[in-house]
Amino acid sequence: MHATRPTLYGTRHAVSAGHYLATAAGFSVLEAGGNAVDAGCAAGIALGVLLPDLVNVAGVAPILIRMADGTVETIAGLGPWPASIPANLFMREHGGRIPDGVLRTVVPAAPDAWITALERHGTMGFGEVAQHAIRHARDGFAVYPLLAENIRTHEADYARYPSNAAIFLPGGRRPEVGERFIQSDLARSLQYMADEERAAAGRGRLAGLATAHAAFYRGDIAREIAGFMAREGGYLTMADLAAYRSRIEPAVRRMWRGHEVLTCGPWCQGPALLEALLLFERGGFAGMEHNGPDYLHLLAECVKAAMADREYHFGDPAFIDVPIDRLLSDEHLAARLAEIDRGRARPGMPGPILGPGTGAHAPAARALPMAEADTSYCAVVDRWGNAFSATPSDGSWNSPVVPGLGLIPSNRGSQSRPDPAHPCGVAPGKRPRLTPNPAMVVTAGGGVMPFGTPGGDVQIQAMLQVMVNILHFGMELQEAIEAPRIASYSFPSSFAPFDYFPGRLAVEDGIPQSTRDALAARGHEVRDWPHRTWLAGTVEVVKTDPRSGLIAAGADPRRPAYAMAS
Repeated sequence: MHATRPTLYGTRHAVSAGHYLATAAGFSVLEAGGNAVDAGCAAGIALGVLLPDLVNVAGVAPILIRMADGTVETIAGLGPWPASIPANLFMREHGGRIPDGVLRTVVPAAPDAWITALERHGTMGFGEVAQHAIRHARDGFAVYPLLAENIRTHEADYARYPSNAAIFLPGGRRPEVGERFIQSDLARSLQYMADEERAAAGRGRLAGLATAHAAFYRGDIAREIAGFMAREGGYLTMADLAAYRSRIEPAVRRMWRGHEVLTCGPWCQGPALLEALLLFERGGFAGMEHNGPDYLHLLAECVKAAMADREYHFGDPAFIDVPIDRLLSDEHLAARLAEIDRGRARPGMPGPILGPGTGAHAPAARALPMAEADTSYCAVVDRWGNAFSATPSDGSWNSPVVPGLGLIPSNRGSQSRPDPAHPCGVAPGKRPRLTPNPAMVVTAGGGVMPFGTPGGDVQIQAMLQVMVNILHFGMELQEAIEAPRIASYSFPSSFAPFDYFPGRLAVEDGIPQSTRDALAARGHEVRDWPHRTWLAGTVEVVKTDPRSGLIAAGADPRRPAYAMAS
């Protein structure tokens, strides 16, 4: 297989992000002397401007950081449900559905997450790293094909809300590829935070960051958000905003072939990546032909098992006991592996092993799930060896923009279950179970490899395939990223209405027809994906090699992602 782009190499630092201007923002910060955290925050905030259909400045931003001294932590940039929301609201008043609009709003976490990262590990202020996002919001950028496609697909959704239509359907029409896309209100909101920080400049960097934070969570922005929510019948209040700080939580870590793989906790789907990887290893993939029928069958069945455990157990660990150590134990992995038939696909999701399940799920009637295009990703490694991995998210077509602010308070409540009895069910103060899940590998050779992707439930599947391509098959980053992929949908979706597609397996067209036929013969319900589709995820990777002293970077051409290295 030949990649369409080269793997990029440098000796000092590298960035890979979901839009080329976000990559340029992060790279500019590195060239100015900032570290990986400064650069990652610059790229991440810029993604909220440059991918306005997929990422929201007031959305979610889970972050995984490894400093050069070995310190590892996660910043759980995911807000909880408002304190006043009734746990049974959606069961009682909405027929077990989470409707579009303000009722799915949770506390916006991204601004806090970026500022928290800067406070704890950065060297720059908010205005310094946000200046790129402010410029692109104020001056605009060129509409690219995926943005135009998403606006076309969701035109009716955007048209429901006048404030969204004003941004995404300016003048009452869809913007065309190559037109300038401007977000003046969003530029003013970010500039307000930077201006407030500047007013506190005499008191030092940390005081300035605290002032920028207060501008969003207790100042004019918070007042506008809370007032809008009250008028629209939402539950988010000034008190919810003022009380919010992202939780600092340990990473979930497991060794694999001398490498240490790091993910965020079970408030997101990160640990399912570890479970699928360990099952895949135990299942013997190493002796199989890359992307051959045996390899892809085992991969799909391991993913089903890991996603079943995600369904039965994952949720906010501040509210429920998530048995991560048992799920990743030798005994549980052996039990899950024993359920896998090497010659036949399981038609649906495996049942629970540790405790009761969560009830039956009715199969969806559609051919494939609704495309959840939201989310992006950025990875950075700096000249000192610090590494940053973040997966900012939140779409913009199913909740209203706050007029005058240009942002949507996080609508990630769509990833909670309406039934409060479910492990990730709705409850006041509880976080939804998030799909975005930044990851990192500390390699056996002492290097570091932040990586991640958008893609909803496809995320850990794409990440697993790329990671194995690099660390087992020895592919260069770009080749590993561009190799064709598959994805199982044989478990309930993480997004409302939580569709379930038992046996469904999507396959990119780079997989030979003979392999697809062999998978179908084993009972997989194969559905064709087009060539290098964005539905298969958009994996970005940066990887250091202490032996050569080089830093490699790759970016996925399935979306407008690019890498830079120096």
